[in-house]
Amino acid sequence: MLLLAGMAACMAGWAQNNDALKAVADAAMEITEAQTEAPEVEKPDYWTQSLKTNIKFGQTSLTNWAAGGDNTVTLQAFIDGNANYKKDDLFWNNRLQLDYGFVYASSKPILQKSDDRIYLESKFGYKNASMKNFSLSINYDFKSQFNTGYDYLTPSVPADKYGDAEGNVPDLDDIPHKDQVSLWKDARKIKSGFLAPAYTNLAVGIDLKPTKWLSLNIAPVTGGVVIVRNEVLRKNYGMHLKDEFKDADLSGVDPADLGSYYKSARFEFGAQVKADMALNVNENFKYTSQVVLFSNYLDKPENLRVNWDNRFDWKLAKYFSLTLTTNMIYDDKVVIFSEKDGLTKQRVQFKESLLFGFTWTIASK
Repeated sequence: MLLLAGMAACMAGWAQNNDALKAVADAAMEITEAQTEAPEVEKPDYWTQSLKTNIKFGQTSLTNWAAGGDNTVTLQAFIDGNANYKKDDLFWNNRLQLDYGFVYASSKPILQKSDDRIYLESKFGYKNASMKNFSLSINYDFKSQFNTGYDYLTPSVPADKYGDAEGNVPDLDDIPHKDQVSLWKDARKIKSGFLAPAYTNLAVGIDLKPTKWLSLNIAPVTGGVVIVRNEVLRKNYGMHLKDEFKDADLSGVDPADLGSYYKSARFEFGAQVKADMALNVNENFKYTSQVVLFSNYLDKPENLRVNWDNRFDWKLAKYFSLTLTTNMIYDDKVVIFSEKDGLTKQRVQFKESLLFGFTWTIASK
């Protein structure tokens, strides 16, 4: 009996020890698997994005105002989107700017476009550690506008419709409002439209960055196409005559039909210099500027096409800002009519806008 009891005790102790050893072995296995399991590595994101929106509103109301003036309403919107890629020695920067605005003035009972721009820039480049302040790049840009723009000339009141028996013609303000709108629309002259014009360029060159706030792109090889889809505008934007009409006498052609004699696109090949400047004076004030100079090797290369844009942003509060923009253009291919001198010729184009509005910015970290 004692022998059997001893054997039972030994077997019970062996079973307990075996369970303990198994538990230790399982724990060791779990630790080993945890150590050998590869940690999760976050995939690199080579893109950075930002989106800035700006909506501005202006309004003037006059009642019994002795000095005179117009009741006006102004609305303008701006979108600035950026998507930039950087991996090793390669980079690809993209920027899209969209502007649109209109103004209504009581002296002209029609809605007038005040701002309209589509501007796309895309730059692909290469830069390694040995290239300190420059990089090789290929630039593409596209400029146009959304819809039709007009020059609003003061209409005359037709005597055959509104004159009395003695030939007296009422003032424009004295005829019905509906008729005023019709006369203003009939008197306006078309100035631009979607793809009328549109400028597109592909430039190969180098980027220089002498300072953090200044970037220069020099592209001795630049090819581009100017597109004027609207026939009425083709002559004013210097489009070439179609081959079959190069030697034709067009003096007797109706101006309304003259555009069909001109090509809708013009190829250009030349050199381009683009300077971009961005200054953050402080947390609330920022100035950006871009100057683009283009010389066409194929047609009067000494006559430069100039585009100069400036933008001043003054942040007044978290979501509100005051913005001043100026745009200056000179293109010897573009002729513009002016009521002041009655001439159609090359002119410096200038636009300025100062508005207060709501600003919202989204940017990737």
